[in-house]
Amino acid sequence: MSRRPMLALLGALVLVPAAVARANPSSTQESGNPINDQGSSYHYRTYITSIAPRTPGLSVEVLEFADRLLLRNHTGKTVTVYGYSGEPYARVQPGGATEQNVRSPAVFLNTNFYADVTVPPSATATATPKWEVIDRTGQFEWHDHRIHWMSPATPPEVKNIGKRTKIFDWTVPITIGTQPGAIHGELFWVPQSDTSFPTGAIAALLIIVLAGIAIVLISRRRRRRGGGDEARPPTTGDGEA
Repeated sequence: MSRRPMLALLGALVLVPAAVARANPSSTQESGNPINDQGSSYHYRTYITSIAPRTPGLSVEVLEFADRLLLRNHTGKTVTVYGYSGEPYARVQPGGATEQNVRSPAVFLNTNFYADVTVPPSATATATPKWEVIDRTGQFEWHDHRIHWMSPATPPEVKNIGKRTKIFDWTVPITIGTQPGAIHGELFWVPQSDTSFPTGAIAALLIIVLAGIAIVLISRRRRRRGGGDEARPPTTGDGEA
């Protein structure tokens, strides 16, 4: 193997762990969400079990296992999300504008995975809401402490780390128009076997790299053969040059 294909292979092998790290959301926070510590872990899964009342055009999904919620509002009504003390935290208007109440303590608490922040005196559950537009796409994405485990220690419910275990049920209160509602869900611990190193992905990457090197080698051999034929002097039928 020539030097360049060998260097290409070595470079690809170096890049494989980095690619795997980027695919592992527990190893980095690239979402732009203002979470300033380790974020959610592979060991936790949070699931939405229901949204009440069921309303056409309203959808909510979990992002990065147990880290954030994404609400999309196409109901034609204002959907409001409430903070940890029952105060209005955010709302998505029918026209698509998403607003945050900057006087809600949740705005500040949600910037740290364990809510280890100082909330300014202006932000209290009883303060008159002050709304600021943060988006105009009809959706709201936020970190919510109610959907994840609030400690780096293993939950006491987990007696066997190798067994899938329910940690708790959770609820995020909302209103749809003037009708009270809620997002309901469950948080689970999942064992290490569910988070094993992605050897299949690595093997696929290596196959692609090796295939690329093989193509390069074959192309070079063909060029060399072609070049050798052109350099050979022509001969006549009677053996004279």
